[in-house]
Amino acid sequence: MVDSSSSPSDTLRDAILAGERAALARAITLAESRRADHREQAQTLIQQLLPHTGRAIRVGITGVPGVGKSTTIDALGSHLTAAGHKVAVLAVDPSSSRTGGSILGDKTRMARLAVDPNAYIRPSPSSGTLGGVAAKTRETMLLCEAAGFDVILVETVGVGQSETAVADLTDFFLVLMLPNAGDELQGIKKGIIELADMIAVNKADGDGAMAARAAAAQYKAAFHILAPASPLWSTPVVTISGLTGLGLDKLWARIEDHRARFEAKGLIAEKRRRQDVKWMWAMVQDRLQARLRHDPALKARTPELEAAVAAGKLPPTSAADEIARALGL
Repeated sequence: MVDSSSSPSDTLRDAILAGERAALARAITLAESRRADHREQAQTLIQQLLPHTGRAIRVGITGVPGVGKSTTIDALGSHLTAAGHKVAVLAVDPSSSRTGGSILGDKTRMARLAVDPNAYIRPSPSSGTLGGVAAKTRETMLLCEAAGFDVILVETVGVGQSETAVADLTDFFLVLMLPNAGDELQGIKKGIIELADMIAVNKADGDGAMAARAAAAQYKAAFHILAPASPLWSTPVVTISGLTGLGLDKLWARIEDHRARFEAKGLIAEKRRRQDVKWMWAMVQDRLQARLRHDPALKARTPELEAAVAAGKLPPTSAADEIARALGL
């Protein structure tokens, strides 16, 4: 019997906690909406669900274009669901919030996970800002955790600033690399290498096996000159094949080892508290951007200021001061 006194938020909360996928999809849509009433509903819902979140392993996965992220995630996710896990895959592409980029393509490339009842694939649009990446992806992640998903894989579509945002959302950051890429350290920023908790050289099957081992040796040598981010962990370099599944069991074992070491010292909780603070500021930035987009006076005045600055008629500092005053800063 349905309790007639239950609010829509309570009903949606209960459905999510029961693992209903349609309810999860509705909640994520609310969280991603720009409508104020939807955002308010989403915040109320997430607040109600917070006690049921935080128990999942959160893994960020990135790599250069063509490295085989989707194939690897499909194979890894299928390996995990076969072992009894529930896996949510969130795809982030801050560069293409209007068109969706290759997000829809990711679903077709993750053929096994797309039909796996213990997996859930969801694009996570950024609304054009890195703050949007942090806010909306994190909210989606919390909703998935409340729905019972115990592994969250956050995939970045391409290499860029989104890597830092995703590393700040996850417990473990995996960087996929290609063999036969010429200079193996080319095409990926040193900062991303420093963020990595593990490097996995993909496509280490068939004729690519020898090249993958050679690339892995180069990465291992590179890490000798980088100080470890933590005395508890030296970044491992492994070879895998997303196509055949080679090495994925050992890759996941390393992730679980990292989790056990850091959790035993309370460092996962500490890292997440720091991430919460960054999330707060990301949302502040997002709110300021929303004011700029939606405030009628600012919308009317901003193009004039941009034109005056571009024409050299107004110093950028003066234009920035005027916008800041209009925002009450």
